[in-house]
Amino acid sequence: MEKIKIVYLPKVENYLFDLVLVLFNKDYFSYIENAEEYKDKIIDFIEENIASFPSKKTPIELQNIGTNYIFYKSNSRTTWYVFFEYKNSNYLITHIINNHCEEAKWL
Repeated sequence: MEKIKIVYLPKVENYLFDLVLVLFNKDYFSYIENAEEYKDKIIDFIEENIASFPSKKTPIELQNIGTNYIFYKSNSRTTWYVFFEYKNSNYLITHIINNHCEEAKWL
């Protein structure tokens, strides 16, 4: 199996870092460690599935954030959408949103 390379845009890395604080500060999690674990599960899903999970073409309304996406259902209320570009076995993660975002209406 060919080795894949996954790179995150700095804005995506910052978003994931900030996500932990937002989830904790808005009391979605009682402990910062649990919010960190939640974020880690999103990253683990990306790392383990980006090459094999069936991706979809991004609707034209959202093409500016990535031409392909996969989704991760973290619980019954929240689905994460991971946008990316790829060539050969190189994946560039360009954006992440969830179903609570305004942009999700296009998906």
